[in-house]
Amino acid sequence: MACIGTDQELTALARRTREELLEQMEDRLRAFLRAEHELWAEVNERAVGAVAALTDLVAAGGKRIRPAFCIAGYLAAGGDPDDTAVVAAAAALEMLHASALIHDDVIDASSHRRGRPTVHARHSALHDRNAWQGESRRYGEGVAILVGDLALVYSEQLMAAAPPAVLPVWGTLRSELMIGQYMDMTAAAEFLVDPRLSRWIALAKSGHYTIHRPLVVGASAAGRADLAPAFAKYGEAVGEAFQLRDDLLDAFGDFAHTGKPAGLDFSQHKMTLLLSWAMQRDARIHSLITEPGHTPDEVRRRLVDTGVPDDVEKHIAGLVEQGCEAIADVPIDPVWRTELTTMATQAAYRTT
Repeated sequence: MACIGTDQELTALARRTREELLEQMEDRLRAFLRAEHELWAEVNERAVGAVAALTDLVAAGGKRIRPAFCIAGYLAAGGDPDDTAVVAAAAALEMLHASALIHDDVIDASSHRRGRPTVHARHSALHDRNAWQGESRRYGEGVAILVGDLALVYSEQLMAAAPPAVLPVWGTLRSELMIGQYMDMTAAAEFLVDPRLSRWIALAKSGHYTIHRPLVVGASAAGRADLAPAFAKYGEAVGEAFQLRDDLLDAFGDFAHTGKPAGLDFSQHKMTLLLSWAMQRDARIHSLITEPGHTPDEVRRRLVDTGVPDDVEKHIAGLVEQGCEAIADVPIDPVWRTELTTMATQAAYRTT
């Protein structure tokens, strides 16, 4: 950055610039969804239901971590903060995330997301209240699948306004996410103790998708594809730490903070790295999860007894350190090295 000032002033300026672009991203999402609502309202009053369901989820907030890392990657790579192309890319990433969340909630049979009923739960209840024909659960899940698909289509429309240089990594990011979700479901069905597979799934679903690829999307938008290798090392390490925190929050989190039910990984037999490590030490955890009559509290107590949650915390700390070391010598403004270090800590030690 060309300004002259103290390190604290430069860091504050960098953060403020990122936040301003994030706010522009929010404006872009709101304007896009509003235009779609108006478009379909002219076709048929019922046609707006899908857009409204998606709008409700987007408006409910969220961490916006993928757009934040995309914009950080762009600015760290020297991108022009007045160029709105990165705003389009960031909005596309958030819309893709909305698609993944809606589908994920169906897969996990989750009742709440961001403190509100999930799309499928809300529409199942609507079907029940109106005594419509057919099965309410299938209706709710069908609506959610379509709304999630709509978000996927919208993400592509938004990304069309981004620089063409981002398209290769955008394609990889999307296919990686889908394959990671598929492998996650398969591992849950098999429920085999395989820490290597659990780590691979964590990388595909979170390490790459949440941090690594969004950073590279941003850097590519700024014309700095040369930063991809360093951002990969940083993003994979910090992304794995992010996923491990997610595993801990699912096991021990509070709905008031997370906005979603705790213990879903238990009920859905998700073979997370947390559970995989714990079951290597205590085979009884397997039956506590798979056999009826056991409560999530029993599983939690057993997990604590193995000492694995403490080991996961140590692993998270090591991953954050590893990620920050990966960008120690990368050719970017030192202000952004500091900011990415802060963002790594925030991602790994969040409470929601």
